Amino acid sequence: MKVFFGSPGNISGLLLRIGQCFFAAASIGVMVSAHGFYTSTAFCYLIASMGLEFLWSFGLACLDFHALRSKRSLQNPVLVSLFVVGDWVTATLSLAGACSSAGVAVLFSRDLGYCSKTFPCTRFQIGVAFAFISWFLLAISSLVMFWLLGAV
Repeated sequence: MKVFFGSPGNISGLLLRIGQCFFAAASIGVMVSAHGFYTSTAFCYLIASMGLEFLWSFGLACLDFHALRSKRSLQNPVLVSLFVVGDWVTATLSLAGACSSAGVAVLFSRDLGYCSKTFPCTRFQIGVAFAFISWFLLAISSLVMFWLLGAV
């Protein structure tokens, strides 16, 4: 069985999942702490998609941790195909949430000029940046899973 960087049941896979959880939770925390986030559907969608990414990544991080402790392999075709589908769906939803929220943050800050008046646009921008970092880590994991599916 081939071992790639970020494969399930490895330290690198566990670290990728922990990073995804951390940045997804940070994105949620920053967005929720910003006053007026609920006025935009894109920000609410970002929170929902980051919540899904957090739950998915946390579950897989727990599974990786269990596999490392019990010295078991998670590389069988059924599990890897489940990981591929889950990672690709979650990555697509996370990218959509991050891009739509980035668009609204740019609209608020540059086009409408709301930032100086009512909205904490710096927090929105930081939350979106955390979402993109979390998506990037998830994209790495999903590509590794896709390569691993071809190798299984």
